[in-house]
Amino acid sequence: MKGFGVAVLMFMLLNLAITCNAQLRTGFYWGKCGKNSVEGLIRGVVQARLQRDPTVAAALLRLQFHDCFVTGCDASLLLDGPKSEKTAFPNLSVRGYDIIEEAKLLLERTCPVPKTVSCADIIAVATRDAVFLSRGMNYRVQTGRRDGFVSSAANVNLPSPFITVKASIDAFKAKGLNKTDMVLLLGAHTVGITHCPLIFNRLYNYNNTRTKDPTMKDTEFNAWSKLCPNPSSTNPKDIATLKKNKPIALDQTVGSIKTSRRSQRSPRHRSSFRDRPIDCWHR
Repeated sequence: MKGFGVAVLMFMLLNLAITCNAQLRTGFYWGKCGKNSVEGLIRGVVQARLQRDPTVAAALLRLQFHDCFVTGCDASLLLDGPKSEKTAFPNLSVRGYDIIEEAKLLLERTCPVPKTVSCADIIAVATRDAVFLSRGMNYRVQTGRRDGFVSSAANVNLPSPFITVKASIDAFKAKGLNKTDMVLLLGAHTVGITHCPLIFNRLYNYNNTRTKDPTMKDTEFNAWSKLCPNPSSTNPKDIATLKKNKPIALDQTVGSIKTSRRSQRSPRHRSSFRDRPIDCWHR
């Protein structure tokens, strides 16, 4: 589970790098909801949902990334509107809104003062809890974010699954994140499930060669081609589900995100996949 832990640890860095200001601190809500623990209430909501649907861990990780990468961790992704961030193509399949709403409603009913807890903080705390309750690592979340009031689909420019390494480096650099941050954050996409269409190219027609990616091991190809048969010869399954409860390290998947796989092969980034301590709190 170390790879999973390192990957999701970078969501702390994403929060700090994009939204960091003097207001953020651990325990921001202590004593602000009567005798109730704000983070405890959020964790209760997440835990109940995970018991019914374990896939919400991956959903919340994706929701937080899609929110933070655009205009910072401001919950602007939650805002409705005909041209809001929700309507952008990469966000059409985002899930987990209902979990954040459930936690928000509980906090509104419980805390003496209305609107005590921001939705941005609920997202950050709920994602941490989903990771921990899915047997990942636990980590501190600095809180005190304010919710945004502007949400525009035109601002959504998330890295594509097929983006080149250079373009990905530039995209993350624009957000104040370096190459190591990029590799580890993209590695978080190895949690949960992967969709067959995202790996058909590497399995059957890599760079229009009508064969598999030469860097893919035969054992990988044999395993994944059974889950995702060649669409030109049979009806493919819609989803390739990773083995239940199997620890997923950053370099164990077939590489549904092309950029992640290319980054693995790059000498500049390969060391990022080794288990090592990361100091995210003093960047």
